[in-house]
Amino acid sequence: MGCIARMGCLVLLAILCVAAWFTRDKWMSKVTGAAPVVATTSTWEPLSPAAGERGRLAIESMSTTSGPVFANLRAGEVASYVFQTVAKTIPTSADSAEAAVIGDALFVRAVVPVKDIAGSGILGPLGGLLNDRERLSFGGTFRVVRPGLSEFQIREIKLRDFKIPAGAIPKLVQQISRGNRPEGIAPDALPVTTPKTLGDVRIANHLVTLYKTTPGATP
Repeated sequence: MGCIARMGCLVLLAILCVAAWFTRDKWMSKVTGAAPVVATTSTWEPLSPAAGERGRLAIESMSTTSGPVFANLRAGEVASYVFQTVAKTIPTSADSAEAAVIGDALFVRAVVPVKDIAGSGILGPLGGLLNDRERLSFGGTFRVVRPGLSEFQIREIKLRDFKIPAGAIPKLVQQISRGNRPEGIAPDALPVTTPKTLGDVRIANHLVTLYKTTPGATP
């Protein structure tokens, strides 16, 4: 009977442990004093000409006097307009291009030919570990440089699961940039032509929000 009682206690203890694990979000913060962690997810949206056109219309609507003072764009809309139409930094040989807002940054990813990047030798020994086509992803934020010109400053670049060192980002950015780089663009940024009325860009809550310059504001 004593053995059976002990086994019953072990089973009860196991049940309590399992219950405690599945309800840990409710009681752990009271024990540790820390706020419970809330899981967040970001939705990756495909880049497409249709999404780029929606982005273009929203951005250009701010150019008129009677236009809106701000515009909210989804990740796929702003990325399709900027990186496929204006900056043209995503090569035509790329496929599966997607974009997402993660935290306060816009991320873009696509499967690209590695030779387009490794040709300059910037990847070093890493180039030998990659397949002919790999997923390239980069993320960053927008900054208005002056009326009519903005930049997308890149914080992070990854090839597959390999993170490119921060010191190598400017060289890689210059390699994928097309045309002349306007004066005032940071070494780790991509130039983006924008309406002269654009005053600021904020990234938050899964959206990219563009604000029109207010009358009398300093550029």
